[in-house]
This record gives sequence, structure tokens and C-alpha cells, in this order.
Amino acid sequence: MPARADPELAFLRSADPDTGPGASEGECYLYVFPSAGEDLLKLGFSRNPLGRMQALHPRYYEFFDLERGWLAQTDSVREARRLERDLHRSLGEYNAPAPLTVRKAAAGHGEWYRGAYAGLWNQADRLRAVGHALHWPLRDWAAAELARQGERLYDRGAALLAQLQGEPGLLDDPALSGLRRNLLDSLDAYPALSVELHLPEPLLHWYYAAR
Repeated sequence: MPARADPELAFLRSADPDTGPGASEGECYLYVFPSAGEDLLKLGFSRNPLGRMQALHPRYYEFFDLERGWLAQTDSVREARRLERDLHRSLGEYNAPAPLTVRKAAAGHGEWYRGAYAGLWNQADRLRAVGHALHWPLRDWAAAELARQGERLYDRGAALLAQLQGEPGLLDDPALSGLRRNLLDSLDAYPALSVELHLPEPLLHWYYAAR
């Protein structure tokens, strides 16, 4: 029997640079993640916005409206934190509870707003005018990040395949339903964002058959 795979395996998620050594160093992003289909958004900062979205919802590419989302790039975490703090102070009347469908541990407290998108978009123009690189739409930035991670995706797929002793069909075992769901949610991001999937052939064939 292959080694039992962790049903919560997140090997396809981006590494989280917002915790651990060096978490306060390097370039950072102020982010606005609007929910799809309703006037609700998440405001925050992160050195890895893609990882942040992945942590919030397993199907972030459907849950968030990536055509309307945007990032403002800063040179430091301190600067991004200051921008976020100033915006939070101006948005108190729009504060809303986090959606029940986002992961509770990642949802954040007091970082969700309803009816605030137009005002924040005006702030995006101001941030661009003072020299911050603006990444909009968020879909294009997220797609580029996924594409950049292609080699790591292949390596992690190969590691999973080794765990399964080369038999990806074992993922259809009910005992591995959590891992199967995690894997499909993660891989579905690639066609959703029009990014080519780089996986070992047996795992790639299993994915296409599963979809």
C-alpha cells in the first residue's frame, strides 16, 4: 500500500512569506479582493497575495472577482501596513462580517467591507499617481504567478505520484476524498486562469479524466 497521503495536503499552495523569519522584509502589496456576485471585499496587505487568496478560499479564482481585484505594490511591509491602516480608518462605516464560506483561520477580523469598492478604486488612482505600481486586473497578476510556479508544481506533483506508487487512480479511493478535493480545487485554478498545467503525465491524465 502507498503511504497514506495527508487529506489536507496543501503542496500546491504558494509558500506563505507573511509568517516566520524575514516576514517583515522585502516588497509587499496592499490588496483589494472583491467577492464575486456581491458588493463585498477583503482589504489587507501581504507579501504573497496569491497565497493569501488560496488560504482564504480553496476556489479563490471563482470566489473572488479577479477582474475587479487589484494590488498596489510597495517597497516594504511597513509601507503596505501603513497604507492598509489608513484605509481601514476611513472605511469604518462599511465594515462587514467575513463570509461564512472563507476559511475562518484566514478570514481576518475587521478586514471585510460592503459598499466600499468605488471609494477604494479612487484610492488606487491616488496610489498610482504617487508612484506605486498598480496591478489590475488581479486576474493577470495571479495568472503570471501561477505560470511562474510551473516547475515547482511539476516537482510537487511528482512527489505526490511517488506517494501513490505511480497510481494516481488511488486518489479516487473514498479514504483520500479530502486530498482529491484539495488537488482538484488547486489544479482547477490553471484552466480557470488560462495557465498551462505542468504535471507528470499519469497525474495529468488522471486530472483530465476526473474533470
